Amino acid sequence: MRELKLDRPLVFFDLETTGLDTDKDRIVELCTVTLLPDGSRSVWTQRVHPGIPIPADATAVHGIADADVADCPRFAELAEGLHTRLQGCDLAGYNIERFDLKLLKQEFSRCGKPFPVAGTRIVDVYGVYASRERRDLTAALRFYCGRELQGAHSAEADVLATVDVLMAQVQRYADLPDTVQALHDEQHPHNPDALDPDGKLLWQDGAPTFTFGKIKGWTLQKVVRTDPGYLRWMLSGSFSDELKRIVADALDGRFPVRREAPTPGRDP
Repeated sequence: MRELKLDRPLVFFDLETTGLDTDKDRIVELCTVTLLPDGSRSVWTQRVHPGIPIPADATAVHGIADADVADCPRFAELAEGLHTRLQGCDLAGYNIERFDLKLLKQEFSRCGKPFPVAGTRIVDVYGVYASRERRDLTAALRFYCGRELQGAHSAEADVLATVDVLMAQVQRYADLPDTVQALHDEQHPHNPDALDPDGKLLWQDGAPTFTFGKIKGWTLQKVVRTDPGYLRWMLSGSFSDELKRIVADALDGRFPVRREAPTPGRDP
């Protein structure tokens, strides 16, 4: 039986966090599993005080609430020991390059430590999975409907196969929504703080605040006041019509006003 050959320790890691923004969110739990070349392994798990409140939707995912980490160390207190633990090791995990690795790098950066260190090799198990197990329409039709796709890459054959796959998915998964609205909502969760469809502008602390580029974290009012040229550039950029309308109004001195949702049982 083939086995993974190691020439130095390989550390698998996973994070639980306050959210999915690698710039803003923080770690609340970290686990590492270290595999050594001799075949032995060690597990280290640590909860972390994030320094910011844990949103309820994050708690709903990982079950960790503010009270659970109230007496836990901050990441800055763990950084030196963790950096030493990872020094001279390679890293692995599931889908870590899209999120976990970026957030861990940010946490170390706040502590003034470079990470990952030069020479660290990265193995993303998701990447292996995606490269070896096809996830195209042909594979989906074979998996869900038990037949081969005839005439692949002709528009009619592809779209008819897609219809059959969705119908089979609804039959297979009891927890999959069976209405178009519910399917849409599951795949495109609405952020109640978003002012535009892409979440480029969010309500934060009562003010519309940008979430991208050099103006990330700036309020709309601040950008109008200090860099209106950037907003004029946005009007010709590839942004949503909704965002452009808000920007144009702001340049004319009209700013969004957040209206509270009506109380259930009362007239709006």
